[in-house]
Amino acid sequence: MIWAASTPEQLSSEALSLLQNAKYQLYFSAVNLWEITIKHGLGRQDFRVDPSLLHRGLIENGYTELVLKSFHCIALEQLPAIHKDPFDRMLVAQAVSEGMLLLTSDSVVAEYPGPIQLV
Repeated sequence: MIWAASTPEQLSSEALSLLQNAKYQLYFSAVNLWEITIKHGLGRQDFRVDPSLLHRGLIENGYTELVLKSFHCIALEQLPAIHKDPFDRMLVAQAVSEGMLLLTSDSVVAEYPGPIQLV
């Protein structure tokens, strides 16, 4: 999501094609902003984006926010222990629960069964 908003040249041509296709509704998760805010606050160099500006830019560019709900949290219980990152696991749980395609460049996240596509 950070790449799509700030450095789209880092995205694969496949990812760009999907994101630019008008037939798809684009979503971002509150979990994305939660992770970015925490890691930005810790000074992580790979999370230098301002979370407030990112949020505003996503909304202004037509993305819809997927809020975190309790049934997403409960869905974590059904996930195999493939990935240890709690933010990535929650994004997978949301995608599975909502039947939404999750695009990822993380090959470990892509190992989960469900609507996940490595791009």
